[in-house]
Amino acid sequence: MRRPTSPLTALTLALALTGCGAQVADDDSDARHGRHPSGVSGRYPVTIENCGTRTTYDKPPARVVTNDVGITEIMFALGLEDRMAGYVMPDDKGDVDGVPWKAAYGKVPWLGKKTLTKEIALDAKADLVFAGWNYGFGEDNGLTPASLKKLGIGSYVLTESCHNSADGARGVMPPLEALYADLTTLGKIFGVQDRADALVKKYKKQVADAAAKAPAPAGRPSVFLYDDGRDKPFTSGKYAGPHDIITKAGGDHIMKDLKDSWTTVGWETVVARDPDVIVINNYGDTSAAQKKRFLMSYPPLANVSAVKHHRIYVMDYADLVESPRNPAAVSDLARYLRGIRAAG
Repeated sequence: MRRPTSPLTALTLALALTGCGAQVADDDSDARHGRHPSGVSGRYPVTIENCGTRTTYDKPPARVVTNDVGITEIMFALGLEDRMAGYVMPDDKGDVDGVPWKAAYGKVPWLGKKTLTKEIALDAKADLVFAGWNYGFGEDNGLTPASLKKLGIGSYVLTESCHNSADGARGVMPPLEALYADLTTLGKIFGVQDRADALVKKYKKQVADAAAKAPAPAGRPSVFLYDDGRDKPFTSGKYAGPHDIITKAGGDHIMKDLKDSWTTVGWETVVARDPDVIVINNYGDTSAAQKKRFLMSYPPLANVSAVKHHRIYVMDYADLVESPRNPAAVSDLARYLRGIRAAG
């Protein structure tokens, strides 16, 4: 693991996480690196289940590397920045200056703006990598929980991205439930259950308040999530964040029958389902303005209600992937959809 050792800590550092093989730095190591424990109050060992895999932790991980904005902010929301060795995140995922975790972003090292790699995890002396399938983990890039285990590094997989064993698609539960599950499970791993429970309670109330104002199903505007793509649109199914965000906000998600998280569909399906509103996922090299111009000028969409009536709403990437921003995103979209109904 290439981390500093001393005679007093060598034995402790030799202990591994049962079931995942990740070594964990002790609290003395925290002090030497200028970090302070995150108010750990849990009892160890603790066993959790994540994406169908059971893992036992003898102590909370101390050098976590995260991938992408939503995953990183889950750690920040739990107050666990002092347990992080760093994060990997492209610089096209939106402005983080206005988020509640701005101070944490300034405190935790930004390890890379491209792809999370085993080399990054090793150089950071990580004892745990928190990422997701297609959110850092991937068979094609060779970064998997199994490959990290061989290096003595543990893994936690974002629940939104869990593979369904039946068909290999991503997603095993409703998106907001995935967020609550990760907060609760990470609370157990890091001994901050009280913080996790308080966040889940707060987020559920925020979502419930927005949902309570939603119209009856028959009166809901239909909504399509447009991520990107020209020949075929990349969108979200029932297991990605937009499904719950749209539904709880009072919309009818036109891809609710798609049993996957993020995937590609055909434009003919979008045209046939004629959404009243199109939500643009704002990120990447193609700006939201460029995406909107494409949608408004693409001939096959000319008679789609959202295009005819200029009902296109932009949301940030971090609002739409699993993250602590999801509940506020529900409230924001709910206000927009209520405005549409009021305008007739």
